[in-house]
Amino acid sequence: MMKSIQFLFLFICAGSIKNLEAQTNSSVDVCVYGGTSGGVIAAYTAKKMGKSVLLIEPGKHVGGLTTGGLGYTDIGNKYAITGLSRDFYRRIGTHYGKFETWIFEPHVASNTYDGYIKSAKLDIKYQQRLVNVKKNADGFITSITVESSANPGTASYQTISAKMFIDCSYEGDLMAKAGVSYFTGREANSLYNETYNGVQLREKHQFPDGIDPYKIPGNPSSGLVWGVTDGKLDPQGTGDKRIQTYNMRLCLTNDPANRIEITKPNNYDASRYELLLRYLAKTAAKDLWAFLKFDLMPNHKTDINNNGPFSTDMIGMNYDFPEADYATREKIQMAHEEYIKGFLYFIGHDERMPQHLRDLMLPWGYPKDEYTDNGNWTPQMYVREARRMKGEYVMTQANCEAKEVVTDGVGMAAYTMDSHNCQRIVVNGMVKNEGDVQIGGFGPYPIAYRSIIPKANECKNLLVPVCLSATHIAYGSIRMEPVFMVLSQSAAVAALMAIDGKTSVQQIDVKKLQQTLATNPLADNSTVEVLVDNDDKKQVSMTGNWTLDKKGSYGPSMYLDEGKDGQMKTIRFTPAIAKAGSYNVYAYFPKLQGLAAHTPIVFFDGKKDNEIKVLESDIRVEGQTSGEWVLLGKFSMQKGSTNYVEISNKGANGIVVADALLFVPAFK
Repeated sequence: MMKSIQFLFLFICAGSIKNLEAQTNSSVDVCVYGGTSGGVIAAYTAKKMGKSVLLIEPGKHVGGLTTGGLGYTDIGNKYAITGLSRDFYRRIGTHYGKFETWIFEPHVASNTYDGYIKSAKLDIKYQQRLVNVKKNADGFITSITVESSANPGTASYQTISAKMFIDCSYEGDLMAKAGVSYFTGREANSLYNETYNGVQLREKHQFPDGIDPYKIPGNPSSGLVWGVTDGKLDPQGTGDKRIQTYNMRLCLTNDPANRIEITKPNNYDASRYELLLRYLAKTAAKDLWAFLKFDLMPNHKTDINNNGPFSTDMIGMNYDFPEADYATREKIQMAHEEYIKGFLYFIGHDERMPQHLRDLMLPWGYPKDEYTDNGNWTPQMYVREARRMKGEYVMTQANCEAKEVVTDGVGMAAYTMDSHNCQRIVVNGMVKNEGDVQIGGFGPYPIAYRSIIPKANECKNLLVPVCLSATHIAYGSIRMEPVFMVLSQSAAVAALMAIDGKTSVQQIDVKKLQQTLATNPLADNSTVEVLVDNDDKKQVSMTGNWTLDKKGSYGPSMYLDEGKDGQMKTIRFTPAIAKAGSYNVYAYFPKLQGLAAHTPIVFFDGKKDNEIKVLESDIRVEGQTSGEWVLLGKFSMQKGSTNYVEISNKGANGIVVADALLFVPAFK
């Protein structure tokens, strides 16, 4: 009897294994895990450059935060955004009738990514999440196993073999299961000689003094109000495992024809928002900006982010997320969703809220035309930071501040070193937030190729452009959606080079990688646009004494003239044109106080001067950027260095700027 049962068990197992093998096996050159903004661009790049590619996305949507509500793009400096990342914002601009734009609705971003997907005929497996990674003794991943996110279990297993793997997830799951070292939380300042890492008690997004932390004010025995923990404040710069807070970027609308009313969510608990009432009792809040960063999008929509001491950030509720199992992550995300929906409802409906703030909130609701398959609510939590790889090179504060400059850069970052709060505690009997850091004032800086690859002794065919190797505070500057796209494109090109060279990602020729990114930025061998920045000394000449300024420029700096000395001055930009033809020519202008009513410009086409005047009213700057490209016109340009653009202060009645010129091919 026992032998019969054993035989039957083995027969069933053998049949199950056979069935699994029949449905699981697929093989490609490049497997990209995580359909974030970076994941789509990595997969597109690899496919357009001739490799077989599979993109795996655990959810039902691609684009990550870029399609998930973050429409008010964190840029830093447009100079840092190159290649397909820049192309994405150009395509968004085309939709809105502009050259490029960094402010957009979620569905427009989704449609734009769909354009890349269709163009490259990308193969995407949706709702598939990682279960296992197989790696051989030489350190090469041979295959990964995924399961259905909707119906998990062995019956849904699929196995994908690939020559190269790219982890573009926000969580770094593939990296972790491949046995690659990583860090979560905050390093101590002393570890990498930093000053803004670890515990940081600062004034930004901070409660004013005097906010009582107890349920019954003045009575510690009554317990702490919701959202405050009983932890102690460690010394400034102390490392810990706390994670900067998550939230969701909120797309709302005040268009009555497109609006769904904000109603009371599941598990609503008004006591969670007690601290908002106590904060408002201490603060004269004129509008919703006191606790919501209310940035306006096209078509009467918003991208709302955290603002102030008590807002959409659910401080201290995400510590387990980076290393949690899928079920726990779902619970954490649902808790964030319920908290934020409750917060919005509380603002508009709780009778203890100031009436003028309730009146300002009530016209807003969920847009009918966004997230139509997810209850008109974003499916993407803002995972600002999870795992961070310990790679071949660790980006630190020194890189952000240009105290250390790498030579193997495959992308740039330029945003403020930005960490949201990590905990809310009692300090001297008052509620205080801890962990918010926002330190800027530096220009674009290169990100090392070595920071997106593991150490060679850990894995040799994996690239990690999202959960890259950086300290907590350096990652706070790098972790922006445009930068993820830049680094993911670089990762894809590096993967292709490793395949063609039959080598590891650690052994590719980085200079060749850099050259490929520069000469084929759109991965389709199209004619490259030509940028001449004022810092390109070989292509820029001047007469007169101009002032060099670094605040608000495109790239490292710009030249200014205030016209106070009565001296005639010019700056000439001479591009090296590789292919003759028609080009749209743009000049970059920051929005400065006291800018001249018009800027005199001459374009020389090789035969004659073409005089142009850029009006101050033509310069319309929108979003988190200091300036904008202004079209000078379409011109026929000769090959070589015959053509030039000259900016002067002739007849100007204010500040004249000479920053950067862009020559975009108007031909295929």
